[in-house]
Order: sequence, then C-alpha cells, then structure tokens
Amino acid sequence: MNPTIIGVRFTKIGKIYHFNSNAVPDVGVGEHVIVDTSRGKHLGEVVQRVQETPPQPEGGWKSVERRATPRDLLLQQSWQNKQTEAMINCRARASEIGLSDVKIIAAEYNYDGSRLAFLFSTESEEKVDLKSLKKDMHELYPNTHVEMRQIGPRDVAKLLGGMGACGIETRCCSKFLTDFSPISIKMAKEQGISLTPNEITGMCGRLRCCLIYEYEQYVEARKTLPKRNKRVVTPKGEGKVIDILPMSDKIMVLIESGTDRPQMMTFSREEVEPWDELEALRRKAQAPCDRHEGGGCTCGKAKNNKN
Repeated sequence: MNPTIIGVRFTKIGKIYHFNSNAVPDVGVGEHVIVDTSRGKHLGEVVQRVQETPPQPEGGWKSVERRATPRDLLLQQSWQNKQTEAMINCRARASEIGLSDVKIIAAEYNYDGSRLAFLFSTESEEKVDLKSLKKDMHELYPNTHVEMRQIGPRDVAKLLGGMGACGIETRCCSKFLTDFSPISIKMAKEQGISLTPNEITGMCGRLRCCLIYEYEQYVEARKTLPKRNKRVVTPKGEGKVIDILPMSDKIMVLIESGTDRPQMMTFSREEVEPWDELEALRRKAQAPCDRHEGGGCTCGKAKNNKN
C-alpha cells in the first residue's frame, strides 16, 4: 500500500515535516494530529496533503498515530503556559553554576508534558558541557524527559522576534520564513549592495536572509544587459555604461558624443546596441571583397579596383 503523505507543522511559522497518514484516513488540512517523531510524540497541525510522494527518508516514514482530541489541545495549552516558568528556572540555575556563555532562549513542552526541551545558544565555538545543568533540571522536573538543544543565531532571532534591521516591524524569520537558505557575500555583490556590515547583516549577526529574495532575478537580468564600462550605441549617440538597473531592465549610459558636455541618460535594453558588434559589422561592410577578382561577385567592391 502506497503511503499517503501529509505535511505537519508544530509551530505557527515553523518548518513542515512529512508523515505517513495511512493509519488516519481522510485527515484534512487544518486538522490537528498526534505524530511519532525522533523526539517522541508531538501534536501538530496538518498544513498540506502531498500529491506526489517524495523520496522516502532514511529509516522510513514516521507515522501519524491519531487525530488530536479537544482534550489534547487543552493539554497542550496548559503545558505551554508553564514554559516561561521552566525557562526562568533553567536560566537561574545556569547562572548559579557559572555557565556565563550559555543563554537559555526558550523552554518547550510537548503536548502532554512528557518531554521538556530547553533551547540554548552559546557564543563559544567549543562544545559546552551541560550535564550538570541537565541533571538539575531533571531533578526539578522528575516526571519529564529533559533535553538540552542548541540552536543557531538565526533560530534565536526567529524565536525572539522583534523589528528587523531594515526597519520592518516583524523580522522576516518570525513572520513568514519557515526555513533558512544558505546566504553568501556573492549575493550582495551581484545586486550591487554595499558590503559594509550594517548594510548586509541582520539582527542575528549573520548575513540577511533577504539577500536571496531577488538574487536569481538579478543573475538572469545581467545575462542580457551590457556590463559596466562597456561602450554602447544609443538613440542619443555613443556612450559608456555607468550602471545597470536589472530589476527595471535598463542601463545608465554616459553619452559622450553629439553633446557639448557628457550627459547621464537611462535607456531600456531594446534601445541600445553593443558598440563593438556594430563596429565589427561596419568594418566588415567597408572591407573589399576577396572574391571580386575571381569573378562572379556582385557586391560592387572590387579589391584594388582601378576603375
């Protein structure tokens, strides 16, 4: 029997995970389900039904166990209300035992309180020993499986929320980004963005996620537009490309001929032609025909024509 794959999300703006829902037929988008994960049983919302079955992950598909009941939803809300207190307790204990480099960002219970994960970050590149802290938390919450989970700076920014470096009221990562794409300096260079740190760095201290938003469009546009410093022929005369406007499919040209002083003008891609190509055609048109002396040529340009 082929698996029926659904997409489940555990947080409002979280990554979508795929599960086999054969055990719960006809489960629909918007319903809540209890699923088996590598970190125990969790409650999530169905956000998609996958039409084409993706490649099976290593170890096989995790399963949907059952639909969530109203009691499950109330249980989840009850345990979520206790997360802030758990986070404060963990922060206090970390401070007491001198874990100054460790920042406890959040505490997360699963829906029935059987598992408690403390999310932390650290500025140190070395691995931090949290055995003592984990033991203390287990003693404080004896009936719960305690886990210490390290997260990166982007995930920290996503959890904390707040205003973005660009001034937007809610950061992209907290508003709609469900996953983080690899970002590189090349993306900023391709778009002509200043490489000063405050221009390309987000509140998380990493390259801004938005650098990838228009990157592919810039790459495609630049393939058909003349490059900077190239000479072109425009309706106003010859000039040199000063800047490129990929998103509007235009270029800025410094017109040096036909005017008393150089002028900066903007032209669309269809209005300009490469100067070197036109120059090559002009020279070819003026060159004498090598076949004329052999006869049969009708071009009218004899080589060394004496008539």
